[in-house]
Amino acid sequence: MKTADIDVIIVNFNAGPLLGASVQSAFAAGAGRVIVSDNGSTDGSIEDLANANTNPYLTIIRNGKNLGFAAGCNVGVKSSVAPNLLFLNPDCKVDGAALERLLAALRSDAKVGMVGGYLQNTDGSEQRGGRRRFPTPVDAFKQLFGIRYWLERLGLHHHQDRASTEPLPTGPVSVDAISGACMLIKTEAMEDVGPWDEGYFLHCEDLDLCKRFALAGWKVIFVPNAIVSHVKGASGGATKVFVELHKHRGMLRFYKKFYEHTYPRPMMWLVTIGVWCHFAAVALLSSLGPEIKPRSA
Repeated sequence: MKTADIDVIIVNFNAGPLLGASVQSAFAAGAGRVIVSDNGSTDGSIEDLANANTNPYLTIIRNGKNLGFAAGCNVGVKSSVAPNLLFLNPDCKVDGAALERLLAALRSDAKVGMVGGYLQNTDGSEQRGGRRRFPTPVDAFKQLFGIRYWLERLGLHHHQDRASTEPLPTGPVSVDAISGACMLIKTEAMEDVGPWDEGYFLHCEDLDLCKRFALAGWKVIFVPNAIVSHVKGASGGATKVFVELHKHRGMLRFYKKFYEHTYPRPMMWLVTIGVWCHFAAVALLSSLGPEIKPRSA
């Protein structure tokens, strides 16, 4: 399949040789155009891509600095004229038939606004985050204060925040949220809902977008036979503390944005205190370990 109906947008930040492999897989899967929005990479990945790739349908945008994942995506959107947009991490490779299957699911219903595929680890297992439920302040409260642990020990609770613990469906199904690592969206739906929220720098911006799609009446679909390999954590180069800081900030922004007016204020205060205490503990432990490489930001 070769279609001009899909522009692939890849936000790159020091992804190394994985970037070239990701771009190549997108073209091989049938993408009409690939737009790489580079957030000031310093590892030579963008230069290597430019030197090795002569495809006239590859567009490279040099942002000059790390704008964050959401802002990098929005830069790519502004350069697109296609009716569908595939947001793809630079550490992802699209299976040959994945794009065609995602597009079929996206076109299956006028109200389907966004679809995502089966994110697999290097060993072929399903990666957490490809299909999930919206987390709530209650979930955070239970986890941060140890309540969930005891409920799970008693068999009274399971992980509500991700559907990947459930059996793999046999066909496309509606879910609350999919991962921003691979997200095919109708341009008309994005124009209706609005751009990525640049208030998130790294993490949770995909949850935010899925939530806004749901509130606007657009369906989000998980497509189990659209395979996308994701070398999770291979892109970036920031310290683990930096990643954890933005992850915790992102969750608090998500809770405040969508739940502040529906939950008691004391609970929101407790969740906020709990999140920052959790970050302090994680940061302390992380500072004693090696650097990690988060997904592009």
